[in-house]
Amino acid sequence: MTRARSFGLPMPGTPGPNNAITDVPGVEVGYTTLISGDGPLRPGAGPVRTGVTALLPRGRAGFLDPCAAGMYSLNGNGEMTGSHWIAETGALTLPVLITNTHAVGACHRGVIDWSLRERPDAREWMLPVVAETWDGYLNDIDGDHVRPEHAIAAIDAASGGPVEEGSVGGGTGMNCYGFKGGSGTSSRVVEYGSDAFTVGAFVQANFGSRRQLTVRGVPVGADLADDNPIEDDDWLAPPGSGSVIVVIATDAPLLPGQCTALARRVPMGLALTGTYGGHSSGDIFLAFSNANPGAISGGFPDPEPRYDTLRFVQWNQINPFYEAVVQVVEEAVLNVLLAARTMVGRDGLRSPALPHDRLRDLLTARRLL
Repeated sequence: MTRARSFGLPMPGTPGPNNAITDVPGVEVGYTTLISGDGPLRPGAGPVRTGVTALLPRGRAGFLDPCAAGMYSLNGNGEMTGSHWIAETGALTLPVLITNTHAVGACHRGVIDWSLRERPDAREWMLPVVAETWDGYLNDIDGDHVRPEHAIAAIDAASGGPVEEGSVGGGTGMNCYGFKGGSGTSSRVVEYGSDAFTVGAFVQANFGSRRQLTVRGVPVGADLADDNPIEDDDWLAPPGSGSVIVVIATDAPLLPGQCTALARRVPMGLALTGTYGGHSSGDIFLAFSNANPGAISGGFPDPEPRYDTLRFVQWNQINPFYEAVVQVVEEAVLNVLLAARTMVGRDGLRSPALPHDRLRDLLTARRLL
C-alpha cells in the first residue's frame, strides 16, 4: 500500500508508529467492505461497491464511557447523526460509524444492536453517531445492501495497529478530486511540556474537482486533467460537489470546546490539498478526546449528584494541536489518493486511480521529490 511518506512526499511533523488514528491509545478501527457484481445497474441487485467503517474511541472495553467531543460543519449537505447532542453536552458515546448516504439507518440500528449484545443492561437510551458520503456513481446506492449485521461486523473487526486505506469500508465506492477516493488516516505526536500526546485523523474522502488537486503546494490537477470520466460525464452534479467526513482523535486532555476548535481546523488541512468546500458538498467534522476516563457525563444522571473533575490543556498552549490537525488531515487525504486503485462499478462507470508515475514526474520537475 503506497502512502504519502513511502511515495517520498516531504510531510511535516512526527507521526506515531502507524501514522494512523489508532496511534491514539485506545482508538480502534474496523471495516466491512462490500464488493460484488458487474455490468448494468439492477436496483436491489447491484453492482455493489460500498461498506462500513467503525471507529471506537475507547475500544470495546470503554464504549459506554463518554469522551469530550465537538463537531463542525463546513457545508451541511450531509449527515452526522447525534451531532445535536454533542453540541449540547460535549459528550460522545458509542462507536462512530461512516458509510454511504442511504445506509445511515442500517448502521444506526447496527450500533444499537451491537451495544445491546455487548451490554444487555445498557437499555435506557442510545444516540449513535453515524456519518455518510455518497457513493452512487459506482454503487447501487438505493439497493439496501448495507444491513445492520454489516455494521456489527465492522465494529467486531475493529482493532488497533495499522489501518488499511483506499477503497475499503465506508470509503469503498468514493471518489476524490476526480480520482478513486476512499478511506485514509494519519497521526502526529505533539509535545506538551514533559508529556507527549497523539493527534490522529480518519478521512472518508469523496470530494474535490480534478483541477483543484494540489500536492504539497504543487498544483497538479490541471496537468492530470485527462482520463477524467467522473467529471467528463457531468451526469449528476457539478465537479467537486462530493463530500468528506473527518474524525479527529487525541489522547490530550481537552474540554469539549477545545475539541470543537480542533474540528474547526480541519478545513485548513483539506484546503492544502486544493478544495475550497464547494456548494452541495457535505463537509462535516468530529473531534474527540479520550482522556479523562469516567469524567465526562452526557446521558442519564448518576444515582447521586457528584462533581466531575477535568484536566485540560491550557487554551493559550493549544496551537501545536491545531497545527497537528492541519497536518494529519492533509496527509490522510494524500494517503487516500495514493492507496486507492482504479475501480469499475455500476453501468461500467470507472473511477481511475491517481497515476503515480505522472505525479512523480510533475513533483520531480518542481523539485519536491
